[in-house]
Amino acid sequence: MRQKRAKTYKRVMALYVQTFGFRHPFQILVSHDVLLESSKSNMDIVKVLGDVVQGECKPMITQCCMEALYALGKDHQQITNLAKTFERRRCNHRTAIEGNECLKDVIGQTNKHRYVLASQSQALRTSLEIVSGLPIIHFNRTGVLVLSPPSTATIREKNKGEEARRLEGLKEMEGVVDGGNVVGANQAVSQPVIGRKKVKGVNPLSMKKKKKDKQQQQRQQPENQNKKNEGVDVGKKRRREDDEGLEDVEVEEKEKEQVVQVETDTSGKKKRRKRKKKSAVADAIAELNAMNDSGSEGE
Repeated sequence: MRQKRAKTYKRVMALYVQTFGFRHPFQILVSHDVLLESSKSNMDIVKVLGDVVQGECKPMITQCCMEALYALGKDHQQITNLAKTFERRRCNHRTAIEGNECLKDVIGQTNKHRYVLASQSQALRTSLEIVSGLPIIHFNRTGVLVLSPPSTATIREKNKGEEARRLEGLKEMEGVVDGGNVVGANQAVSQPVIGRKKVKGVNPLSMKKKKKDKQQQQRQQPENQNKKNEGVDVGKKRRREDDEGLEDVEVEEKEKEQVVQVETDTSGKKKRRKRKKKSAVADAIAELNAMNDSGSEGE
């Protein structure tokens, strides 16, 4: 079965379930002419009926329809055996009557037992269109088992039920004030005073800072100058200390460069030892000695 057709059948059967109280498994009254039509294509009629109603189904047949199958003889014995597996619906006819008339009597004018009719008789289907809440199944011209759309009587009954439920809802809401079902709705509610809104102050963050008086500015100027001078003196002292520390570090580094320890290589050779450079004091002393020597010679 095509997906679109299956969705349509499911929607139609939901209408019968919600409006007329149909329930699973659906009771399907099968006519003898439907069984004869299904034998032509060798289809599994029970499975196909379940697909059409989109749910579980219980095929049923009346005694008058069984008599019609018995009258066909042994040529249709296979169909008769299949019909015997269906549930037998008693029609209370002492003498067998025509199958379509029997089905019409069983369904009645209101379809009280919620049957689904499967019949191939056009006359029977036309006569039962006045019965509301009666789904009808039949074979179409191409030999496909289809579900007929809801009749006019069925749609009218559906609309009537919806209107009745709507009126019941309106009756229940009569005399109910809006919000009456809210907790504390009956208590007196203070009504808000309607008037002008209070003027709020200016946002202090958006305001400009006030200018200070000249006297305050004059007082703060000497204080700021004193702070600046103190900062300068402190900075100078720190700079002097830093310079002295740097000089000491430089002297130590020079002495380390001048003194080189003797190290032995893997070859056994010794590195030469560099001599210390004479300091400025030693140079001055040497110059004085040279001057003294020259003076003594002149005398």
